[in-house]
Amino acid sequence: MSEFIPVCEPYLAGREKEYVLECLETGWISSAGKYVKEFEENFASYCGTRYAVGVCNGTVALHLALTAMGIGMGHEVIIPNFTMIASAFAVCYTGAMPVFVDADKETWNIDVSKIEAKITSRTKAIMPVSIFGHPCQMDEINALAKKYNLFVLEDAAESHGAEYKGKRTGNLADISTFSFFANKNITTGEGGMVVTNDENLYKQALYFKNLCFPLEGPRNYLHNEIGFNYRMTNIHAAIGLAQMEKADEYKEMRISNAMLYRKYLKDVRGIRFQHTDSNVLHVHWMNTIVINPVEYGKTRDELMSYLKTKNIDTRLLFVGMHKQPALKNYGCETQESFPVTDWLTDNGFYLPSASNLKEKTIEFICNEIISFRGV
Repeated sequence: MSEFIPVCEPYLAGREKEYVLECLETGWISSAGKYVKEFEENFASYCGTRYAVGVCNGTVALHLALTAMGIGMGHEVIIPNFTMIASAFAVCYTGAMPVFVDADKETWNIDVSKIEAKITSRTKAIMPVSIFGHPCQMDEINALAKKYNLFVLEDAAESHGAEYKGKRTGNLADISTFSFFANKNITTGEGGMVVTNDENLYKQALYFKNLCFPLEGPRNYLHNEIGFNYRMTNIHAAIGLAQMEKADEYKEMRISNAMLYRKYLKDVRGIRFQHTDSNVLHVHWMNTIVINPVEYGKTRDELMSYLKTKNIDTRLLFVGMHKQPALKNYGCETQESFPVTDWLTDNGFYLPSASNLKEKTIEFICNEIISFRGV
């Protein structure tokens, strides 16, 4: 198979073009258009929440949620050490300090058993992240938050449609956020969403996302607080609405592909997949493996280089927050070790994960992985 296989690509198999053309033909291309409200209402219903606020990307969704909760200077927010750096940056934007917790070696999510030790008098929130589409153990996290009177902000950027004990991500915390980047299970190209059941948090998010214009009364262009322009455009929302019409279909495609990778690689020594807890529905945003170089016989980097010669695209995993120069400069310097994060960073990588991958393509990729090992 000589055709290039990207690590991911958007799957636009619905009415995206139809809806976007309507935006162009009617002139409704900014944030003032029917598709924004329709997308918000549709997504809130999908998550099982009362409210949703569309924004321009997943990072600002996190910042907006933190702002709505009143997080700011002098506060701390507990986050996973193994996550996309946007989780940490969003905390920094508020003036607060991110505090890192290592990953669980099985699920790769935040290690819930290590959270309580990180809580101080300055802690205001816990931010669990559903890594690669696997929800966190939210009952334990919410119980800790209740014990210490903390907010819980669920970063569900990678877990559209995932479930924990029968409830979908987005409906498991005080407030939750999603990303609709091009490689996500549901995409708008760029985009994000804040969802909540709390009316006050919803109103705060609406207020701050739109330059702190008053939510009621005449628009007199007097602003009492410093706000942000985080609005989602009608064009992006049009794509999102079309994606929502096929959301469950796309989710099942990702899950099916993940099962195929496991089927073809299950007997290969030295390859480890992310564990799925029995009480969750994992939606497998990215298919990820970790290489044990002793058992596999080659290093992760050697395997990635080999796959590149076969036109198979791959990607490295996140580098831990404790090693990020920007965060060290911000004041997050720590002497603590994070062995699980380092293990994932040093030995893990993404395999091609697009929703519309064919089984023959996955079989080809797996055969190359097996062939390179020499079994």
